[in-house]
Amino acid sequence: MKRKAYTIPLEKNPTIVMNVSPGHFTTSHFHLTHYLDLDDMKTNSSVAREVARELALPYLSTTLVDTIVCMEGTEVIGAYMAEELLQEGKSVINSGRKIHVVTPINNVNRQLIFHSNTQELIDERNVIVLVSSISSGITLKSALECLSYYNGKMVGVSALFNAFPEKSEQEIHSLFTSEDIPEYKTFRPHKCEMCKAGRKLDAIIMPGGYTKI
Repeated sequence: MKRKAYTIPLEKNPTIVMNVSPGHFTTSHFHLTHYLDLDDMKTNSSVAREVARELALPYLSTTLVDTIVCMEGTEVIGAYMAEELLQEGKSVINSGRKIHVVTPINNVNRQLIFHSNTQELIDERNVIVLVSSISSGITLKSALECLSYYNGKMVGVSALFNAFPEKSEQEIHSLFTSEDIPEYKTFRPHKCEMCKAGRKLDAIIMPGGYTKI
């Protein structure tokens, strides 16, 4: 990773910052030109609250919500987001209601499932899916398939980062997009331009961080 990391603040709320490291990275499915460090948004209590406020805005006056399904370590944001959606106010449609925050698990076949005691929080409920980032769309697709299996009613998708907002089949409310990083690209491994140019991998991206090669 020869190029220096830099930060991108959210224009409408500069306390929210995305840390970006240029390089040649790989996940289990794709090669990427940048590693996005979103951990501070997910683990720093004060920042997570600000993130939740921004992500809750599109739903405050329009969307009934029963459950927030949190993926990729977004539980802290999800809890604060529920608080925002439940605040008192004439224009806040969920005032006086209950909102649950849950996380699916992987079964032995790596399929997303919900424990028996939380399935009733999905069945016929209005659900927002909250994810950390959408780069390949694989995580989001798995979440939506899981939601459909348990008869959940998807009323919104929110993300900290969405790589391809123009290609999304459903509307996704995100803080940052690839438009904030014009040089951001993803490649299938066999079509990776960096590999074809002879550039070695810098690191492997895994849940919670990356490991240098």
